[in-house]
Amino acid sequence: MNTVAEIEAGAKQRMEKALTDLQHAMAAIRTGRASIHLLDNIRVDYYGTPTPLNQVANLHVPEPGMITVQPWDASLLGLIEKVIRTSDLGINPGNDGKIIRLPIPPLTEERRKELAKKLHSIAEDHRVAVRNIRRDSNEHIKKLAKDKKISEDDDRAGQAEMQKLTDAYMKRLDDAAKTKEKEILDIK
Repeated sequence: MNTVAEIEAGAKQRMEKALTDLQHAMAAIRTGRASIHLLDNIRVDYYGTPTPLNQVANLHVPEPGMITVQPWDASLLGLIEKVIRTSDLGINPGNDGKIIRLPIPPLTEERRKELAKKLHSIAEDHRVAVRNIRRDSNEHIKKLAKDKKISEDDDRAGQAEMQKLTDAYMKRLDDAAKTKEKEILDIK
């Protein structure tokens, strides 16, 4: 990277990826409402390959407290049921021979607090990622100044701009985490 603008553009792109990754990670956290995203991290051993559940079955939310899983290959029913039962979702699947029903029980107060703690940990990991992106970008800017490719003023301005960008993404991360925390802790 040869210019401060290129460094900033690269940093912005990486920070956007961190935000997108946080949103994806938060989608897999239960809130008491049924969502097929709860099953995003479930993998089924399909012919020796760990395969995402949505690639071997139809997933539906017929009502707010229920998810249905209909495998394309009926021989997977038992395996899918076992994988869901042993996951950390806390859901007890029911199998009628054609379809798996996942009743989403209301969250207990203790489970809500556990999920909020997990959310805080995930959000903090993403905050650290954004700070690391800022650090890397500032080091690139300092190297340009040291190599006399930019002036000291450009160096200071570039680092100030990186801080503004970091602050903006930190706020977006925090807002997303607060919204999700409210969903988790709200009792319907």
